[in-house]
Amino acid sequence: MKSTVKAYFTSILLVTLTACSSPPTHLLVAPELSSIKSPITSHNYHGKKVQLSVVDMRTSNHVVQIFNDSKAATILSSQQRLEEIITESLTNEWKNQYLLFSDISEERINITIEKAIVSVYQKNISYDTQSEIRLQVKITNNEQTLTNTFKINSNSEGVLQVDIAVLERDFNQQLSRLLGDILTNKDIKHFL
Repeated sequence: MKSTVKAYFTSILLVTLTACSSPPTHLLVAPELSSIKSPITSHNYHGKKVQLSVVDMRTSNHVVQIFNDSKAATILSSQQRLEEIITESLTNEWKNQYLLFSDISEERINITIEKAIVSVYQKNISYDTQSEIRLQVKITNNEQTLTNTFKINSNSEGVLQVDIAVLERDFNQQLSRLLGDILTNKDIKHFL
């Protein structure tokens, strides 16, 4: 009886430890734009109407790829589609500035996700990361077009295994900064 109870608890402990150690399959991508609120909210679009579309032109929709010589690459995608996250973040901030969104407006903001990837090269006792996010913003009306590309690159290295939570945090910070650059860009404000 005693050995059966011991075996039962040992099995539960092993299942619990295995469940806790399973690697994540998705990242939580949630840009935080509150840190840049003061320069953003100082502009007012006075109820101007625009159409907004965000298109993901990447060949695959994952945001993290971890390469390891001894096993297959690990691919992590965002829980929510990246174009939806960007649309929601920008729409919320622009609405706070009284920019209105309409499907019939002649003025259009088209944002293309050209690149959004973190590549990790995992070695035995160290790793290197390279990340790049590149968004193209194109604003058109009946008379003219404004095109601007916003990008951010970073490289880092560390010891032992890469921490997925750190990759997630860094990606969110980089995306937040890039979206903040779009929202505070003087050319875009002037064009709109």
